[in-house]
Amino acid sequence: MVTQLIPEQYMFLSDAQAIERITESRKQLGRELLVLGHHYQRDEVIQFADLRGDSFGLSRKASENKEARYIVFCGVHFMAESACILSAPHQKVILPDLEAGCSMADMADIDQVEEARDNIESVLGKEKIIPIAYINCTAAVKAFCGDLGGTVCTSSNASAVIDWGFKQREKIFFLPDEHLGRNMGYLKGIPLEQLVLWDPSEKMGGLTREQIQNARIILWKGYCQVHQRFAVEQIEYFRKKFPDMKIIVHPECSLDVVQRSDYAGSTSYIIDMVQKSGAGTKWAIGTEIHLVNRLRNENPDKLITSLVPGVCLCSTMNRIDPQHLLWVLDQLLLGNIVNEIRVPQDTARKARLALDRMLSIS
Repeated sequence: MVTQLIPEQYMFLSDAQAIERITESRKQLGRELLVLGHHYQRDEVIQFADLRGDSFGLSRKASENKEARYIVFCGVHFMAESACILSAPHQKVILPDLEAGCSMADMADIDQVEEARDNIESVLGKEKIIPIAYINCTAAVKAFCGDLGGTVCTSSNASAVIDWGFKQREKIFFLPDEHLGRNMGYLKGIPLEQLVLWDPSEKMGGLTREQIQNARIILWKGYCQVHQRFAVEQIEYFRKKFPDMKIIVHPECSLDVVQRSDYAGSTSYIIDMVQKSGAGTKWAIGTEIHLVNRLRNENPDKLITSLVPGVCLCSTMNRIDPQHLLWVLDQLLLGNIVNEIRVPQDTARKARLALDRMLSIS
């Protein structure tokens, strides 16, 4: 494995120059190459994706392709880890820029998570609580859940997974996205006082023993920086200016935003709702701007805008650009693998348990 910084000459290329060269490199690599593009990726890059989708959906589809030797994931680090966990032994997973991380995933450090488990178990014992992690987490956190009989979820199946969790244990430890967990719990009729927030920077998570004992779901203090930019005031603005406009948001948004919206659901849900709506319908969407812009371009018969009309992008996802994609492809043509994502065997095995449980639930 070779890990290095992108050479300067690539950064001096214009997007148009890099795109032209990517087209040729892809032809030369042929079926040995599989390029995955997340929905939030910029258009200049996603045009080269063999498969488009959300993080786990892409990893599952990639795992079905045994012909490709190289899987280039145009996404962020935790997504590439999932692809690595699910890929065949002969396949190499590459992330064009290793700095493309996820702030939410980084908020759940595995040492802090394990410390939280110990503290919670000191109050509840080991048999009352089960961990469930949103897919937007590190392989180490997925392995933590797998090892303790827990699982992971996506924004599409979180409701079903939480139902499963309550069949296993009395309480759920949900991480790293507090908002998805709170939205799902509230939807199931759990009172807010039983959806408590564990702050890893505070002693005992900032909770009393009584709060832990009375909780149904203990939420990790974590969030998506993109989806926290949406607010009720923005919704009220659109309702006043465009009374017939539908508001649709991602469940990573805060509870008040989700409650004031007409619809809330995963990225795939948002795409499906907008694409199937009739001509002339109007949508204000609370999610990443590249996806919103793509929906607008692909549905010219509808009025589509972001709840935040200015820039609301995933800055880490945006690090994947044509220059980095070209560089990793050129290196493959030279016989070099740069920015390969590897997951330790024991971590991968335990994380796979959590992923397989989720698939059996779904």
